Amino acid sequence: MVELIICEKPSAAKKIAEALADGKPIKNLIGKVPYYEVTHGENDIIVGCAVGHLYGLKQKEKKVTLPIFDIEWVPTSEINKASEFSKKYLTVLKKIAKKADSFTVATDYDIEGEIIGLNVIRFICKQKDARRMKFSTLTKDELIDAYEHAHPTLEWGQANAGETRHILDWYYGINVSRALTKAVHTTGSFKLLSTGRVQGPALKLIVNKEKEIKAFKPDPYWMISLNGKVNKGDIEAWYEKDKIFEKKDADAIFDKVKDEKQAKIKDTETKQFKQSPPNPFDLTSLQIEAYRCLKVTPKRTLELAQDLYTGGYISYPRTSSQQLPKSIGYKKILNGLSKSVNYKENVSFLLKKKTLTPNDGKKTDPAHPAIYPTGIIPKLEEDKMRLYDLIARRFLATFGEPATRQTIKASIDVKGEIFIVKGTTTVDPGWHILYGKYATFKEEELPDMKKGDDVDIKKIEKHDKETTPPKRYTESSIIKELEKHNLGTKSTRASIIDTLFQRGYIDGRAIEATELGIRTSDTLSKHCHTLVDEKLTRNFEVEMEQIREGKKKKEDVVEESKKVVTEIIDEFKKDEKAIGEELLAANRETINVMTYIGKCPKCKDGSLTIRKGKYGKFVSCDKYPDCKTIYSLPSAMVKPTKSICEHCGLPKILIIKKRKKPQEVCIDSKCHGKLKDYTEKQVNDMEDIEKGKTEKICPKCKEGKLVVRKSIYGCFYGCNRFPKCRYIESLDGSPKFGRKAAK
Repeated sequence: MVELIICEKPSAAKKIAEALADGKPIKNLIGKVPYYEVTHGENDIIVGCAVGHLYGLKQKEKKVTLPIFDIEWVPTSEINKASEFSKKYLTVLKKIAKKADSFTVATDYDIEGEIIGLNVIRFICKQKDARRMKFSTLTKDELIDAYEHAHPTLEWGQANAGETRHILDWYYGINVSRALTKAVHTTGSFKLLSTGRVQGPALKLIVNKEKEIKAFKPDPYWMISLNGKVNKGDIEAWYEKDKIFEKKDADAIFDKVKDEKQAKIKDTETKQFKQSPPNPFDLTSLQIEAYRCLKVTPKRTLELAQDLYTGGYISYPRTSSQQLPKSIGYKKILNGLSKSVNYKENVSFLLKKKTLTPNDGKKTDPAHPAIYPTGIIPKLEEDKMRLYDLIARRFLATFGEPATRQTIKASIDVKGEIFIVKGTTTVDPGWHILYGKYATFKEEELPDMKKGDDVDIKKIEKHDKETTPPKRYTESSIIKELEKHNLGTKSTRASIIDTLFQRGYIDGRAIEATELGIRTSDTLSKHCHTLVDEKLTRNFEVEMEQIREGKKKKEDVVEESKKVVTEIIDEFKKDEKAIGEELLAANRETINVMTYIGKCPKCKDGSLTIRKGKYGKFVSCDKYPDCKTIYSLPSAMVKPTKSICEHCGLPKILIIKKRKKPQEVCIDSKCHGKLKDYTEKQVNDMEDIEKGKTEKICPKCKEGKLVVRKSIYGCFYGCNRFPKCRYIESLDGSPKFGRKAAK
């Protein structure tokens, strides 16, 4: 008897094979796709893998008329060219499935993992059911336990809920997105637009915030500050009413106290409060904290966390739980962490405690506990290590003692007018020590003060201020807002926001709804309010949970969604032309805003805009051919800024490259302002080469001479025989620019 274990990814297959093998697993390759043969006790096992979803939904027949509900599961390689690579994994699974007599699914234990496993079982293995392994970490002990205590059947609640989610997302996403695109097509233009069951309400949240900001009208108010000394210590106090909205009141108070040089402490108050340790991480809180502490986007955080999980370093990250059960083995994990010098001292402190009790939060997840380190110390690249450290520190901090903070408040009497000074400091750091650099709290220490002490006033100032508009969402805060409104799932929220960025509906680190996003949301609200109504999406999330719990049938929810989608499409058809014209106008306006760089410095009448040509992006004047002003751009994402180069007066642009800090530069590669980045010797060397005073032979071809090249990023040397010789080097002589070209 041969058993086939189906894993979600190659890395997971390797971990499971190594865990279950009595000796060493035998690795086999078909093409470049691995599978493993192991012996576990009396069982002969083959461990194979998918690469995520091998099957996706596709309409059965080509049909122009919307809505479309006639869909089927097909290999993802038939749906998307980008998934062509998955075909070889499907082929290998088919081959090894023929050798097996029994089947076990060991994909991630969640809705998506269940669907991946179910599709392999029914379409590749030709089975109706299979055993199911459940685990939260890819550690040897847990994997062996998951195998030996596998559930006799698939988790059908998860499978049915997962399949329903895929069907509903297809019905809404494809039908409505095609209706939007078709509406634009009726105007004689083309623009790929999309929306969906969650995307529409998510966009509306951001658009509503944008409208609130644009409609905001600031109100003037005044604040009065006092700077002085008490017992030789400096203080800054503020008038007790904080914001004063009547100018005459502010003027009267200020005139009364402005010339005073002495005041007295009227009263002091000291309060201490306990600060509980943080809750363990669920995915959302991890994404929010990683953005705060590491400036890593929620989408990237999930990618890094998934890699840490498949490496066996942390537990499964796609969890809603904020609770750590005893069964995970607190001491075992802590002993593992103690092997790292970074955590040894903190672990030693925790292991001396009589009991280890984490400060669990309220949120739970039926499938997985909160995120925790397994105790295996990784040696990985910096971005993964930084996230691992945050997760490990959070785990330690949850077992810490409450911290004690103290606030001192003093009232200062200036001719009967009261000013307040406050300061909060940490008395006992408690869990702060365990959380390390991530426990950032402002320390505001005040001088010793008591009732009756004299205050020497240095100055009293009146500040003219205005109320500020609401803050825009960040990629972190919008994830939290989506969770609050029960829109999307813990796993999909980051990708939903990413899609809104890709479609041009939103832009910026402080997320701003573009004109296209605003007009698309408004058009949907006007002509089909159902699509942006979060109540519909929330209802389906509830129904999905009911399916998972066996309280509702998949078929009933699918039929209900067909009716809703049909109503939406019927509404679209009534106003198709008007919808198309509104969306097209919004798209054109958005393009104008997103490509405008500034006024043309030569003709003065034209505008500099970002264009795309045969050889890439460039900036040119829109008065071409009358004005032939042009500037080259690098092969990267380029965005306009409102900044002007302080050296030449030309506009600046923002260059964004993957995993690199955005760089704001002048559009003119010959701008002399760039020379400030170089030493005096480097500038002189460049001038000597340009004037012919110095010659440098190309170290690669030995025939050409190095000349000064200038790009939007700065200056470098390159061979004058380019493109025959592609050697380039930095100004310090090292060939670090264009290494690939220099090889």
